[in-house]
Amino acid sequence: MASLRDLGLSEYEARVYRTLLDTGPTTAKELSRESEVPMGRIYDVLANIETHRLARSQNASRPKKYVAVEPETALDRLLDDRHQELEAKADQYEAVVDELGQTLDAAESTDERFWTAAVGPEDTIDLLVERIASADESVVMVASMLSAQFDVDAVGDRVAEALDAALDRGVEVSLLMRPELVDALPETVGERYARVLSPSERFRTRTSDAVEHTFTVVDGAETCIEVGHPLDRTKVFAMIDLADAGFAGEVMTEFEPRWERAEPLDLE
Repeated sequence: MASLRDLGLSEYEARVYRTLLDTGPTTAKELSRESEVPMGRIYDVLANIETHRLARSQNASRPKKYVAVEPETALDRLLDDRHQELEAKADQYEAVVDELGQTLDAAESTDERFWTAAVGPEDTIDLLVERIASADESVVMVASMLSAQFDVDAVGDRVAEALDAALDRGVEVSLLMRPELVDALPETVGERYARVLSPSERFRTRTSDAVEHTFTVVDGAETCIEVGHPLDRTKVFAMIDLADAGFAGEVMTEFEPRWERAEPLDLE
């Protein structure tokens, strides 16, 4: 059940505000008795209530009296306070990330082979976007089919955002697709890529009938290979991420002549 404590009030503050709503204008002593908040705490609690702008006081009266602000106004003010706190916390986290980004360094890459795998469509896209985000020099994407499991618009947004960020970092992006895949993509996806990516001189797109598999090569040293479902070729089962410069080099050796023979695609 929702509580005023969910909006930042203490137990005593919530109790005093609710009591004020029931009693109307009243004194601190009466509030202490009605709310069962100790007299030794009541003035601090009332001061906090006024700071939250949930109550008003009548200083001219003796003894001083307090009255509650209307619930709708009080809740709006508490919500505004929470929004401000969240924005301040978000700014704080962003500052921490900026600072850590300057102090955390990844180890230099080695020739040691390392691989990992993601199973299922969601984890597969998470892994692909993560590896694109790690690119420093180049991203080569080859796509042969559109999985029926994916929400194409949502996936298109995520991949386009990751590629756009890579382009901003100075990464060269090459995208090779089967012509049938281009025709199968929703118009919204094509428009998104045309609007976000095509204007960059570092983004190139081509089509080729020779595309048989779906994979991505990052910085010429890491390969993300999509693995189809063994019983349904229209579905994705997993993605293998292989950090092996030698293997990536072999893939690129096979890719480059196919790229040269491919037809340029104008997304505009």
